Amino acid sequence: MSRTLVRALLRRLGGLLLVMFFVATTVFAIVHVIPGDPAAVMLGPSASAADVIALRTRLGLDAPLLEQYVRFLWDVLHGDLGQSLFLNQSVTQALASRAGVTLQLTLMAAALAAGIGVPLGVYSAVRRGGVLDQAVTTLAMTSASLPSFWIGLTLIAFFSVRLHWFPVAGYGTPEVGLAEHLRSLVLPAIAVGLPNMALVLRFTRSAMLEVLHEDYVRTARAKGLSPAAVVMKHAFRNAQTAVLTVLGITVASLIGGTIVTETVFGLPGVGNLIVSAVLRRDYPVIDGALLVISAIYVLINLTVDLLYLALDPRLRG
Repeated sequence: MSRTLVRALLRRLGGLLLVMFFVATTVFAIVHVIPGDPAAVMLGPSASAADVIALRTRLGLDAPLLEQYVRFLWDVLHGDLGQSLFLNQSVTQALASRAGVTLQLTLMAAALAAGIGVPLGVYSAVRRGGVLDQAVTTLAMTSASLPSFWIGLTLIAFFSVRLHWFPVAGYGTPEVGLAEHLRSLVLPAIAVGLPNMALVLRFTRSAMLEVLHEDYVRTARAKGLSPAAVVMKHAFRNAQTAVLTVLGITVASLIGGTIVTETVFGLPGVGNLIVSAVLRRDYPVIDGALLVISAIYVLINLTVDLLYLALDPRLRG
């Protein structure tokens, strides 16, 4: 690795740490201004005020907000995301036990978005103005305007309720095997991947249209290269940084976008965990989950930046 890349990596790592500090602070502030008392939720409506106060003291919720914030940052710096107020396990364990479902769903949705969006975007740009280009553009605009939860409910009504091809909801028991687990993720992956596929398609098409009229593309055609060679070796190669940008944004947004989809399909993932934690005011789980998701988002952006440097030497200065 060159010194330039090392310096660029160190600069971006410094920015990452600064961003994570602000994310941790913002998440803590937002979570702790949400109305509701975890102690009252845990004890139920029949609990006395004295019992609620005693539980708040035992959980450390009666401490000044600044003290709770400092303790939260100190624990995070030591890799401790805290203990769930309701699950009888650490936040790290709670996230780890549900991360597999969310990761599989994210990868399937990202594969759908990239596997369909990029080729269609390239072909649409090459055949600009044609019937297929107009059809693809219409598909992209329609898909981008539909919310993922509506797509999910429509898919359930048709493919699960009417055709019985896929389960209505759930992830299945551990004994059913990987194939059945993946089968239960097909409809959720389509629901969350389709709007993102439209985004990838439109960005890819725009990037390709910009480079197809460049002088080096016309020169390649004048040399007698095949249309496939001109498109892939010259046009797409120079459009790949823009495509890489949208793919990074897509993967990062999919991680957060699975929250609603997991709730609709009843999947035991991180998104469903966050929704349950918000309803129960489980502060440590909310703080830890949002902090981890934000860290993943920032790391994805960092990875995209480093790929820029590797693919385009002009950006290393």
